[in-house]
Amino acid sequence: MIESKRISLIVAVVMSFALLFCGLATVLSGSGEEDGTLSAQPDYVTKIFGEDIITIDIIADESAWQSMLDNAASEEFIMADVVINGEKVQNIGIRPKGNSSLTQVAQSGSDRYSFRLQFDEYIKNQNCFGLESMVVNNMMGDYTYMKEYVSYELMREAGVDVPCFGFASITVNGEAWGLYLAVELYNDSYEQRVVGDTSGMLYNVKSMDMGGNMGGERTDNIADSQSAQAPDSTGVESSGSRAGRGGMENIGGRGGNGGTLQYTDDASSSYSAIFNNVVGKGAEDDYQRVIAALKALSEGRNLEQYFDVDRILRYLAAHTVVVNLDSYSSSMAQNYYLYEKDGKVTVLPWDYNLAWGGFQSGTASSVVNFPIDTPISGVEMSARPLLEKLFANEEYLSRYHSYLQQLLDSYFVNGQFESNIRAIDAVISEFVKNDPTAFCTYEQYQSAVEAFVTLGNLRAQSIAGQLDGTVPATTAEQSANPDLLIAADSVSLSTLGSMGGGGGQMGGDRTPGGQNEQGGNRDGTQQTLPEGEMPQGEQPQGNFPGGMGENMPDRELMQQAMRILEDAGGTITDAVKEQLLALGLTEEQISMLANMRGGMDGGPGGQGGFGMGGNAGGQSGSSQSGAAPEDESGGTQAAGGNISPVLGNTAANTSVLNTVVLAAVLLLLLIAATVLVARHRNRY
Repeated sequence: MIESKRISLIVAVVMSFALLFCGLATVLSGSGEEDGTLSAQPDYVTKIFGEDIITIDIIADESAWQSMLDNAASEEFIMADVVINGEKVQNIGIRPKGNSSLTQVAQSGSDRYSFRLQFDEYIKNQNCFGLESMVVNNMMGDYTYMKEYVSYELMREAGVDVPCFGFASITVNGEAWGLYLAVELYNDSYEQRVVGDTSGMLYNVKSMDMGGNMGGERTDNIADSQSAQAPDSTGVESSGSRAGRGGMENIGGRGGNGGTLQYTDDASSSYSAIFNNVVGKGAEDDYQRVIAALKALSEGRNLEQYFDVDRILRYLAAHTVVVNLDSYSSSMAQNYYLYEKDGKVTVLPWDYNLAWGGFQSGTASSVVNFPIDTPISGVEMSARPLLEKLFANEEYLSRYHSYLQQLLDSYFVNGQFESNIRAIDAVISEFVKNDPTAFCTYEQYQSAVEAFVTLGNLRAQSIAGQLDGTVPATTAEQSANPDLLIAADSVSLSTLGSMGGGGGQMGGDRTPGGQNEQGGNRDGTQQTLPEGEMPQGEQPQGNFPGGMGENMPDRELMQQAMRILEDAGGTITDAVKEQLLALGLTEEQISMLANMRGGMDGGPGGQGGFGMGGNAGGQSGSSQSGAAPEDESGGTQAAGGNISPVLGNTAANTSVLNTVVLAAVLLLLLIAATVLVARHRNRY
């Protein structure tokens, strides 16, 4: 039997080791979780996205690289090595990515594509510091270089589980390729980082794909290095390297393919925009859980059972601030992810290069005063049930308003927005200045940054007014009281860049003076073109009436332009014309479209549509009217001019703080136990 005088000593020692072991296990395993963000983050969070500017050197066979560029529209992987922030990963897959941006780069004479880097495309389970894949976005349509970065910062500030992101200086075989934005892809590594396991389902919602398929950018099956195949209604995977079915029948997301989140029936084939783009593989049971949530949404019942309402409200608050209309908020009904786990669905942000008025926004005033209570464009609220049903609940609407106010308080007040922009500018401006493939000149970048500061501050002013009732908060109220809106005459949206790259300056080589010739090529040759026109031979001929095909825009721009015209009832007002110009069309093309629209309405073959292989832009008879921790500065440190790339969302701050507190408590307990042991020794 143990002597009684030694029991206290033994207990003290055992407790000390037990507490120390539990504390270390908690810290190392990341078991402390708050708001979905684990305290222990994977290495790639700091080793890839933890630098001010990510460095990416792509090393590829020259002929394979050029062949990939020459056939960019096929989006086929080639094998390459890559060195990211000093870490070399061999035999990865790389390919061009995108829809409209890919099409426009291909027509511009530039090679500045956005790319996808797949680390395990050829070697199973290969990763880079734990990261499976990432994309690098080419800044097309964004002269500020900051729209997407700031949008993700605001999402993170709102408490959204954003992907990791950071500016990236890219070289290819040692040749400078330009300044991009690197973004972590939503897949297993993201889910493991944020949730702690990979049992959920991710869907990349894309309502249109210019390859002739529904569903947008290909979502690759990471586990098997095979393309994710589109299931039919029985859950059987179809063949083919690109997910998609239905051709061009339901382009635009207006009620036919699921991008609107409107419930139609229980057949998974009715939601191709969602299920054609599953990340990895999915089965019919997986799809039915999402469909059940959509059905509940349509009925406005048990919303918190089927949706992570709080996270969605946070997402909607930030999404409303940045006015991204190439999204769920417009007739596009795309460019977001759905994440489903255990029957509960949430929304994740994606693709914000055309935020802040870069797409179909009309005037700067429409961006500045974008209504917070009806944050849609070209559609009715009833056609966007996620907005309609949540905002119909007074509690949810109030919480959404509180998140808007929090964003104003944390990111805009007291000159914070300008301070953030200046800090980013201080870090990237030299990279922009020396960017050999930029879509704008350095002078245009400087002007865009100034315009962005003004636009952001005016946007915050309008939101503050809408929250306190001095500025109308709905589309109808704003139309009835235009004199109450915040004036935005000092801002021109075209200064910030827009869809189409802007006046034909599409990533050509710079002249010694720093200017970027229109339509320039990487080989040094220049093509000086009329503003807005593409090089000869690059325009698709198309089958357009009246022999106008050779002067018409590419297929996707044509579809987008037609949707704008349809929303406007076929009348090209000054506002509609400005939208079309912002889209990248020339005056001549707009005039041709007007003539086509007039000739097609009720004319032979037109039948109220646009004759583009199906219902391009909508369905006949539609009822829709068409209308890591970061500091609290939002990820920038103005004093040193350094950018703090994402290390998770703001919940990670709390998680790290908890870890520090836990370590301190454990240390105190260990000291106390040591003192107790010493006392026992002195006594006995």
